[in-house]
Parts: sequence; C-alpha cells; structure tokens
Amino acid sequence: MHLSMKSIFLLLFLITGSYITHAQQGFYILTGQVLHGETGSPMQGASVFAENTTIGTATDADGNFKLWLPNGGHTISVTYTGFSTVSQRSASSDADKHIVFAIRPREVEISDVVVVSSNEVRNGWEKYGSFFFDQFIGTSLYARSCVFRNPEVLKFYFSKKRNRLKIVAADPLLIQNNALGYNIRYSLDSFTHEYATGVSFYSGNPLFEDVTKETGTPANIAASREAAYKGSVLHFMRGIYHQTLQKDSFEIQFVVRFNEEEKALPLKDFYKALNYKKDVTHQTVTIRPNQTEVGVIYLGEKPDDGYVQLRNDSTTQTSFQFSILSFQPQQSITIEQNGYFFDQSDLVFKEYWTWEKVGDMVPYDYGIAVDYQPAIQKMIEAMMQAKPEAVPQE
Repeated sequence: MHLSMKSIFLLLFLITGSYITHAQQGFYILTGQVLHGETGSPMQGASVFAENTTIGTATDADGNFKLWLPNGGHTISVTYTGFSTVSQRSASSDADKHIVFAIRPREVEISDVVVVSSNEVRNGWEKYGSFFFDQFIGTSLYARSCVFRNPEVLKFYFSKKRNRLKIVAADPLLIQNNALGYNIRYSLDSFTHEYATGVSFYSGNPLFEDVTKETGTPANIAASREAAYKGSVLHFMRGIYHQTLQKDSFEIQFVVRFNEEEKALPLKDFYKALNYKKDVTHQTVTIRPNQTEVGVIYLGEKPDDGYVQLRNDSTTQTSFQFSILSFQPQQSITIEQNGYFFDQSDLVFKEYWTWEKVGDMVPYDYGIAVDYQPAIQKMIEAMMQAKPEAVPQE
C-alpha cells in the first residue's frame, strides 16, 4: 500500500502525540461553523473556545472549527472583534453534531448609553486600577503574582447618582498568572461595584493558556495548581458527582435560621440531603437540597491568612475553609462529570469562596488526562484501508 507524504506526516503526528496522554477520561469532537448573523457569510479567524478551559481554536476560511473536548459539560463561546460574543452550552451528547453560530456586530445598548452619559474617569486606571485588581483578580498569594498585560483596554465609569463603578473592556483583557503558569484571555462583558452594598459583580468569557505545556510543568507550579484546585468549587462539584466528598475532605451542613440566629445542622447522609440523582444515559447528576443554604466545610486546608485578617471577626473559622452555597427554593442544578454545572446563575456563593477570585482559578480541564488513543487507532485503520493514492510516474 502506498501512503502519501501528507498521510505519513499525519500518521507520525498522531502516534507521537499519543504518548503524552494518560487513559483516564474519554472525549467528544464538536464541529461547527461561524457565520455573519446578517449576511450569512463565513467568519474566518473567529475565536471558538470552551470557557474556563485551555481548549480553543480559530475558524478557517469557511468559518469551520473543530474542538476535541473532555467528556462532561462546557460553555462554548465565539468571539470576534467588533461583534457580540455568542455562547452555547455543550455536553458529551453533542458528539458528532454540527453546530452553527451566528454572530452580529456589537450594537450600543441602552445600558451602555446610560454609562456613557455619566462621567468617564479619564485617569481611571490610576484611580481605580488597584481596587479593580483586588476585586477581580483577588488579594491571595496566587492573585498577587498576576499581572495585567494590557490595562489600557479598560474604561472606567462612575455614576454619582447610583454610587456605582462600572468597568468595560473593548478588547479581551490579558492576564498573566505567574504562580499557576497560565495566561488568561478574559473577554470581560462588564465589572460593576455597588458602593452602597459593597458587592462586586462581573461577567465574561475566559480562555486559559498553559504556558508550561511545551516545556513541562515545573514542580513548584504543579504544586501551586493542585493547592488552588483543592477546596475549590470545581473540586467540590467533582466530589458531588463522583460521591467522594468525604474522601476529598469536604463536609456539608444545612444553614438555617432559628430565632433570628443562624444554626448549622450536621448531615448524616450528604447525598440523601442533596437529593442526589444520577442520569446514567446522559452521565449527569442533579441535586436539589432540602434547604436553600448549604454550608461547605473543606478540612484539607486552613483559610488564607489574608482572609482571616480581612474578616477580623471572632466567629471566622481559622482551622478550615467555610463557604455557603445559596440555592433558590426548590431549585436544582445539574453537574457534569468534569465538574461543570448549570445553570450557574442559579447559585450564590458566600463566605470563603467569594474570597477566591480569578487569580485562584484553574481551568475546567485541570487534572483531566484524555485518552485519544482509541480515536487515533480508528483514524489510522481508516487511513490504511483507504484507496491508495496514485503514485506519480516519472
């Protein structure tokens, strides 16, 4: 059988690439196309990625893309300069589906007009840059190692009437996390801080880049990533899915009010209290707690000293990390096997998990080694069985 040079190159690439993976979890392939929402023409160079992962690509001349995604759930986002971001939830059941995204030019919305009508802070970075960094990136050990590589894309607006700070970015905000070895391309929709309540809210679409991927992860960065992962929301959600909460050093309680005081109710059976239900067909888990406030204790690590000092409260726990998940009444959430959960807007985080911000994040594909070998073998077999290409005659 004759193989062309192109086929031989592809074969060698697939074989050598297979050595860096470990058989732990399967994957699915998501294909699709990005089109102009008004003209229907293909959009070349659009960025297509799974949010909060290291997985992304750019569309070709025909607007086509292909993503190899670990089994589980993902939010797939499409960004293009001057166009509104489009997102869609995806899961393993979407394997072999062809998804079409239609993106449209970004229009000035009413909320934007309101912002512009207030006074833009001309020296916004000098006045609010440090505050924004602390509220968005954080003040933890890992957060302090982060750097904004293009702070000039940020615009700051302050409304005296609403006592509100709003920050927007015309282009993706580039964040360099030196402690965890990631570059983050964060398409920031907006950041707002309400001074009356002291609450900050931000939304956007982050894509991670592992800067150690080519050279290998140094031991200190690998240890820092593991420490950031342990006790995180991602770690907790995976623990629920796999029913390994106690093994993973988690405990949960219900937090209830009794005579105007908050009381913690210990639980004998975590999964029964959460109304744990697994859908074997779709490989998802649904939980609907019997109470709306779920206290989460992580015994594997003490809270950051900065958090304890900030709270300056005698009731703050110093021997373990304590967070609260607040559910809507009778509201359930669905968890995928990679720890992705939805709808994420249905949950409110309180206590320690509000302390950990972008600077402490690891991507959703952290700790997942995907086994591509079966797919590679099938591709090789198909290649070997294909009709031989004609050999040019000299």
